[in-house]
Formats: sequence, C-alpha cells, structure tokens
Amino acid sequence: MPAAASYRGGLARIAAAGLVWGSIALFSRQVGAAAVVIVFWRVTFAGLTIAAYLALRGRLGELVRLPARRKLALAAMGSLLALNWVLFFSALKLTDVAVAVLLAYCGPIFVMAFAPLVTREPFDSRVVVPLVAALAGTAIIVGPRELQLSGGTHLLGAALAFASAFTYAILVLNAKRLLRGIPTTVYMLGEDITAALVLLPLVIMTPGPSTAVEWGSLVTLGVVHTAATGVLFLSALRTVRADHAAVLTYAEPVSAVVFAAIFLREPITPATVIGGLLVVLAGTRVARMGPAPGIETPGPMLDAETV
Repeated sequence: MPAAASYRGGLARIAAAGLVWGSIALFSRQVGAAAVVIVFWRVTFAGLTIAAYLALRGRLGELVRLPARRKLALAAMGSLLALNWVLFFSALKLTDVAVAVLLAYCGPIFVMAFAPLVTREPFDSRVVVPLVAALAGTAIIVGPRELQLSGGTHLLGAALAFASAFTYAILVLNAKRLLRGIPTTVYMLGEDITAALVLLPLVIMTPGPSTAVEWGSLVTLGVVHTAATGVLFLSALRTVRADHAAVLTYAEPVSAVVFAAIFLREPITPATVIGGLLVVLAGTRVARMGPAPGIETPGPMLDAETV
C-alpha cells in the first residue's frame, strides 16, 4: 500500500476510535460508583478481553517474555493510565461536564508541544491551524456560558481535568515510543493488568456496582471503549505522528454531542453545530495530510505482528 494511503488509513482508525469514545459519557452515567471503581472495572474487562484474544492466538506468553526493562515501562504506563482516567472521571463528578471536557482536551496541545522532545518527531507546522480550530470548536460545543467555576469543589474538578490533559499527553507520546518494540495487544494487556493492580486496594474499600445496568455499562466500557478502540488507536499510532493522532481525537466531543442528542434528548444548538463543523473541518484537514519529506516516514515498527 502506498505510504500516503497507509498513513491516511491510520488517521481514519484514530478518528473512528474518537467517534466511539464520544459515547463513554452515556455508559459512565449509568454507573453510580466512584471514579476508581469505574476505571478498575474498565481496565479489568479490557484486560480479560485482550488476554482471551492472545490466548486464542497462542501468544499469551509474549508479555512474560518481554525484557525486564520493557515490563517496567509497561508498569509505569499502566499506573499512569489509571491516574489519567481517575483524574478525568473525578473531574466529571466534581465540576461541570463542559469545564471537564474543555480542559481535558488541552491534551493535544501538550502532545504537539512535547512531541519533538519525546518522540523525536520534527515539529509539523501544518497541524497548528487544525489544532486551534479543533480546540475552538470544542470550546463552542461545551458553551461559554457553562464555563463557570463556583466554589472550591468546582475549582478542584477543573484542576483534575487539566491534570488529566497533561497525563494524556504523556501517555500518547510514550506509547508512540514504546510501541516500537511491543505488539499492540501485548502492550495493552500489560497496561491493563498494572492499572487494575494499582487500583485494587482502593476498590476493595469502595462500594461497587450492584445492578445489571451498572455491570452492563462497565462491560461495554471495558470491551468496546477500551479494548476494541484501544487496538484501533494504538495500532494506528504506530504509523502516524502523535500530534496528528491527537488532533483527530477531537472527534470525541463532537460525537458525544450527537450521542447525547439521540439518546439523552439533549438539544443541539446553532453554536453546537458551528463548533462541530470547526472540529470536523480540522479533522478533515489532518486526515488529508500525507507523509511529508523530512516530517514523517510511516512504516512498520515491528518485524513481528503489530497487533
């Protein structure tokens, strides 16, 4: 497959993952448990799904056979993944959804800023305008009138959301680097196991899900929103630039608005349409970017299977 077509195929998988992630709020709202409980069961069900896939392929032992240095790196990433999701879900509970979403989506800005340092990818000025447009569109979608911080609880929630943006950037940039030597599903299994183990002591002391609806929502969050979309995102991240991938994840707030309108009957305002168009146009601009000489040279990062 030509390099440009392969690159755009990777970008399409990133966008698809973002679109599915837009429905996370629908399922998380069905669970009344604390953020640590939601994240624990999300990574647990995701880990079980990935483990079953690897077992069927006769590859379950690949994680054990990784060098000690890479195991330690996966353990660090799993701990950071748990922290990132706990920060975001906690922010959703402490402050307005609009505030949490907008601050959390500062993540791609950090990705673009730090990518040359972490992944050694040369700075790509082509992504600046789409990034600004996507962030502006997201701000319009969440609504300026909703961006109010009243009281210490809301301020804490905003701080947690901003922290989740920073940890998200670290996750994406380090995943880009680590995936050069670890198959996607093995990488995900190591992350999920570590995240579950880190959260387990807290979950034991915290009330958990109790209804069929809550369990069903957690299974969906784990299998669909973590395992399946994780494979889409990380396998594509192998061949596309980290900053390009981050911009395309702005598809998530747009799809979240659409899902909320369909399933929660939340109205779509003219401002929401304008913001959504800005995000879509930004994503389209990035999706049409091919590999530029001296900027990126997409190609396989592993001689072995990448999934």
